[in-house]
Amino acid sequence: MNEPYDVIIIGAGPAGLSAAIYAGRSKLSTLVVESNAEGGQIITTDEIANYPGSYPPESGHSLIARMSEQARAFGAEFVSGQVDDVCLDVEPKTVSFGGNEYYAKTVIIAAGAHPAKIGCPGEDILTGAGVSYCATCDGPFFEGLPVYVVGGGDAAVEEAMYLTKFASSVTIIHRRDSLRAAKSIQDKAFANEKISFLWNTTVEELKGEDFLESMILRNTGDGTLTEITGQFGLFVFIGTKPNTALYEGLVEMQKGFIVTDAEMRTSVPGVFAAGDARVKTLRQVVTAVADGAIAAVSAEKYLEDHSSPF
Repeated sequence: MNEPYDVIIIGAGPAGLSAAIYAGRSKLSTLVVESNAEGGQIITTDEIANYPGSYPPESGHSLIARMSEQARAFGAEFVSGQVDDVCLDVEPKTVSFGGNEYYAKTVIIAAGAHPAKIGCPGEDILTGAGVSYCATCDGPFFEGLPVYVVGGGDAAVEEAMYLTKFASSVTIIHRRDSLRAAKSIQDKAFANEKISFLWNTTVEELKGEDFLESMILRNTGDGTLTEITGQFGLFVFIGTKPNTALYEGLVEMQKGFIVTDAEMRTSVPGVFAAGDARVKTLRQVVTAVADGAIAAVSAEKYLEDHSSPF
């Protein structure tokens, strides 16, 4: 059997990278497993203005690049792969992917989350063909065209403002009659001449063959339907869903999010969770990196308190 790592971190977003930095600096043998590009959702963010010290604002890509370099400098190893199986209630714990098994004395789940979808007909086939979940990725493709943004929270309104750099106009579609975004963000949106609003409205259907050609909207008050046609883009920002299906039944969860205590401990000894995948009230880079740091320190404490036979 291969020598187990002190800690295996599943996910290389801000939470996972922060955990890797702290674990590596504490001289714990550390392996980070990431199925996609390092950085998670934040890698697509053009401007981070509210992360302490990131002023003038920097991009998600530049922040993640520095975090990744720092983790490697402290000795963390990185591998790419989609984790397809875990055994968490055994010693050592097992993380499997790509036909290989890796062993660990502790595991930190930092699997992150993914954008929630509207769930209407046509959405899946038109994703990437007029329908997007990333303004910084796809905004430039809609230079001079009208775009619509679904959502009413911070992310939706902030991304709508970003899209005004490219679009001829931006219309926010919200199912309620008022936004949920922070007041300071709302004020900026209301003051932006390029932004308008469709209140009490939902997207019922998307149509198009090779590209988004029309959109059916429903007024939630009287039920009337309206069709938007022509060349336009649709951006969806209605929340996130945790990437935790693999851990169902293995650790305690609430609505798909992993339950932890203040020390990031899950219901399974030696298993910790950090970042967007866990139950929490605020999902931001600043809380993700804090989670990761706490999880790594807790993992170190667990190793100190539990003498290992390996």
